[in-house]
Amino acid sequence: MLRKENLPEVDEFVVCTVTSVKKFGAFVSLDEYGNKEGFIHVAEVAAGWVKYIRDHVREGQKIVCKVLGVDAKKNHIDLSLKRVNEHQKRDKIRQWKNENKAFKIFGLLAERIGKDMDSCFDEFGDQIVEEFNGLYEAFEACSVDPKVLEERGFKGDWIKHFCDIAKDNIAPPFVMLKGRLELTCSSSEGIQRIREALKAGEEFDGVQTRYIAAPKYEFTVKAPDYKVGEEIVKESTQKIITTIEKAGGTGKFYRMD
Repeated sequence: MLRKENLPEVDEFVVCTVTSVKKFGAFVSLDEYGNKEGFIHVAEVAAGWVKYIRDHVREGQKIVCKVLGVDAKKNHIDLSLKRVNEHQKRDKIRQWKNENKAFKIFGLLAERIGKDMDSCFDEFGDQIVEEFNGLYEAFEACSVDPKVLEERGFKGDWIKHFCDIAKDNIAPPFVMLKGRLELTCSSSEGIQRIREALKAGEEFDGVQTRYIAAPKYEFTVKAPDYKVGEEIVKESTQKIITTIEKAGGTGKFYRMD
């Protein structure tokens, strides 16, 4: 499983394995955090009065919980099962399975380049996770666009192997459309106005922007197909340019894919 250090954050959803069930609550191990122990009070197991706690949880069961509180000094984690709806549960389980798959694929990469996994994480893996908000997301992005790592500033002979393995093991569920925005605003609050314009464009599903070098910004859209993606590109870039022009600036968009 992908390395996670320290403790989870309050309101985070975590995958747990039930280790012990008592009348007053259930103890669990957090799968993503080195099997650190967490506790679900009986009042947080299910909505309403819980007569028999084992009607809701049992030893060995895999569940998704919400973090209510973390005491770093005591290494104590309070969790809730009842505050997780079905949609949140499905999303978290899917993310967890994807990261598990990505971790195994990363192991294949380490074997291919003749290094152990810890060395690979130290050299580039941890940075990838930070840049893409997840190892699976990085493999997924590379399966769509093999140049994405180099465009994000990564260097090394491992990149080709990373992209080859991504292509062989990850089926991209989306298309990626890319472009470049050039935004300027000479007012005293120009930087803030540009940020507001970019934020307005990011309100559309799948849109991300990233600073390159003034006045250039990377623009990407992740969509289920090209037709939907083209429409999002059109509406989002229009919104960005209109917003910056209303603030007295200028905006241009160039397609790159």
